[in-house]
Amino acid sequence: MALSMEEQRILTQIEVRLSEDDPRLAHRLARLGVPRGRRARTIALAAAAVIVVLAAIGAGIAAAAL
Repeated sequence: MALSMEEQRILTQIEVRLSEDDPRLAHRLARLGVPRGRRARTIALAAAAVIVVLAAIGAGIAAAAL
């Protein structure tokens, strides 16, 4: 199933922001040779995973403080 134009635009924004925030990771992902559409999804998934991990760490810290 193809992505809508809006979904593609959002993934492109995530890719650009990740490249700005962590150029080393973006470079490593680019070297994988994954086609552009898949690379954008891979970066989006990696960014989502980072957010989930940070949220879990924050929740753990908050729980420990109680």
